[in-house]
Amino acid sequence: MESAKKIAHEIGGVKRDALRVGLNGVKSDIVGSHPLESSYESGKRSHEAMKRTIIGHTYGTALPLKMDMDRQILSRFQRPSGPIPSSMLGLEVYTGAIDDFGFEDYLNDPRDSETFKPVDLHHGVEVRLGMSKGPVAPSFM
Repeated sequence: MESAKKIAHEIGGVKRDALRVGLNGVKSDIVGSHPLESSYESGKRSHEAMKRTIIGHTYGTALPLKMDMDRQILSRFQRPSGPIPSSMLGLEVYTGAIDDFGFEDYLNDPRDSETFKPVDLHHGVEVRLGMSKGPVAPSFM
């Protein structure tokens, strides 16, 4: 009876593995990388919501739901963590993102940087299976 009243929690929120991920910075958790990035993301979300509404009014409410299911199915196809990253080509073609010309197309892929840490395959699989917490891999040193 007493154990039902207790709430299990960790002090400070989510436990972070400092040896695998590195030390936590407060500023990076609060502030985004750039103010225009948040504006771009909110504009993209509102454009997608408007597109869903138009498709729902034109073709019926079942089509946006089917499109969401297709998007969820295509977003699950990923390679295991390792030296070859998952390209998510099917999802890019489905959403039309393959036609976008991003910074990685003309500047360089951030994964090709000299400061990029190699991915720990075992930790990535542990995170995916829910055996370990934290990001799959730290992105940069």
